[in-house]
Amino acid sequence: MNFSFITPILIAFGVNVVLSPIIIPFLSKLKFGQYIRDDGPTSHLKKQGTPTMGGIIILTSILVTSLFYVSSFPKIIPILFVTLGFGLIGFLDDYIKVVMKRSLGLRAWQKIVAQILVTAIFAFYLLNYTNVGTSMIIPFFSDKSLNLGPLFLPVLFIVVIGTVNSVNLTDGLDGLASSITVLVAAFFSVVSIGVQSGIEPITCAAVGSLLGFLLFNSHPARVFMGDTGSLALGGFVAATAYMLQMPLFLLIVGLIYVIEAISVMIQVVYFKKTKKRFFKMAPIHHHFELSGWTETKVVSVFAIITAILCLVGLVAL
Repeated sequence: MNFSFITPILIAFGVNVVLSPIIIPFLSKLKFGQYIRDDGPTSHLKKQGTPTMGGIIILTSILVTSLFYVSSFPKIIPILFVTLGFGLIGFLDDYIKVVMKRSLGLRAWQKIVAQILVTAIFAFYLLNYTNVGTSMIIPFFSDKSLNLGPLFLPVLFIVVIGTVNSVNLTDGLDGLASSITVLVAAFFSVVSIGVQSGIEPITCAAVGSLLGFLLFNSHPARVFMGDTGSLALGGFVAATAYMLQMPLFLLIVGLIYVIEAISVMIQVVYFKKTKKRFFKMAPIHHHFELSGWTETKVVSVFAIITAILCLVGLVAL
């Protein structure tokens, strides 16, 4: 049996473990501290000032690992581009909020224009420089495929940008986005290795990077990934799903992301119509916290659900 897939996991994990003790104190020294909402759970107030922008560590470890493999595995290029592209958008957003002290970060129109640009480049590369095509595997009917025809591009934009922002919303508790995404990355790695898709070096690198990051991001977190990390991970998940022709599987393995995003939509719409809150707080992980769950319980339950859904995803193949 070929165990070569272990190497990118170990490289990314090692880079992360080496960099974290260097970068975290550096971020702290620069006072790149997290701002905590005062209308959220009171238990979060003690996190004020915890270094953020730790996504730099995740991105660096994935990039360094990918450089060892890119010449032999060119299919990782579009995934790496989308990961770094959305990571850069997140970095700019974090930099403006944390360093320039502008609480809203990038303007809404700046974010959406930048996200559309990265997605457009990915779509162009996908259709012109890969053999992925426009077909999608249908869960539980893997012998059949769905071809959206002219709807493929608009759906791609919705899926990619929607996934990126859903992962961003999920990043609200110590280790939550990291725990869920490492499981999703592991799922994609198993699939990629099984079908020999040629993208396993970067999916395995994401696994190793997130395992290393969790050593410092699990409760109580010594560093947060910030938008630098969450937007990058969202881009990684979406791009990987498309390279494997599996965007429909995001509704299964990425169900927590979907629920987090929907909870925010429900909260906003319900409040506009009734001036009352549907949830105690959105995204929904905060609702469970305010309902009496500890932060670690929310993370554990959401991660367990994702692990089970990843197994369902494998069955669906």
